[in-house]
Amino acid sequence: MRALLFPGQGAQFIGMGKDLADSSREAMDVFCAVDEALGEKLSNLIWEGNIEELTLTKNTQPALMATSMAVLAALNANGFEIKTVSYVLGHSLGEYSALAAVGCLSVADTARLLRIRGSAMQDATPVGFGAMAAILGLDYEQVSNIVLELSKNGLCEIANDNDPSQVVVSGEKNTVDEVIKKTIKAGARRAVLLPVSAPFHCQLMSPAAEKMKSALNDTKMHKPQIPLISNITAKPTNDPNEIRKLLVDQVTGTVQWRKSILFLAEKKVNETWEIGAGKTLSGMVRRIDKTIKTKGIINANDVTQAVENFSYLKEV
Repeated sequence: MRALLFPGQGAQFIGMGKDLADSSREAMDVFCAVDEALGEKLSNLIWEGNIEELTLTKNTQPALMATSMAVLAALNANGFEIKTVSYVLGHSLGEYSALAAVGCLSVADTARLLRIRGSAMQDATPVGFGAMAAILGLDYEQVSNIVLELSKNGLCEIANDNDPSQVVVSGEKNTVDEVIKKTIKAGARRAVLLPVSAPFHCQLMSPAAEKMKSALNDTKMHKPQIPLISNITAKPTNDPNEIRKLLVDQVTGTVQWRKSILFLAEKKVNETWEIGAGKTLSGMVRRIDKTIKTKGIINANDVTQAVENFSYLKEV
């Protein structure tokens, strides 16, 4: 059994997906569809722009989705079959990519939703008011106890439970700074501020959640071909109405990545393919459960290797 994983913010780089677009008409069609949906040449920014502009949240989110969908389009054009997948899941914005992959959302609608989401999240708090930090070397319970103790001084919450030794916190910058100091004293290997433009996945994002509720209510959704494992519940769903609610909750809620991968292991999923830029999620999977094989598919060469082995994969 296998699952497809879709990356979130932080995986972006200039040039992602370019070799696929050059070698696959289907991949190029994805980038063209995203450009048309947004009314601008986002593809030029992705392939030839500067990393600072690409890293703006309003650009990063549709750009990463476009790259993931281009990879999947190239795989599909070469014989990959989505019906061989048991589950799909994405990290934060990657959840939208996962939903596009299984026909719940069109690529065009997904691009428009992610542009709204990125802009709304960016605008939810004044620049510099909030922050996020990655805590390495402490588990969820240890970090959660410290956050609970310090949150009386200002808002701070767990944003991502990524793996057994990586937890991300989000909130007011002064409180996040206090969490960094306290977790270092508690034995964290590292505790560092993340280079993000807003404090994602905490209650400071409530204005963005309201905007996404309206946008999602106005967007047509189909029943996914393959169940989505939700960031919020770490459980599968294929109900469009439930998915709408979970996508709104996800803006302010904790990304339950560790629990999601443990769910895969419980269901005997033995292989994951990370579809799109970077291999961050594959590293997390290996730290959560070493029995699950991982494969990162980023470029045209990765696609070729994957489809060459597809006859074997269909039998796994």
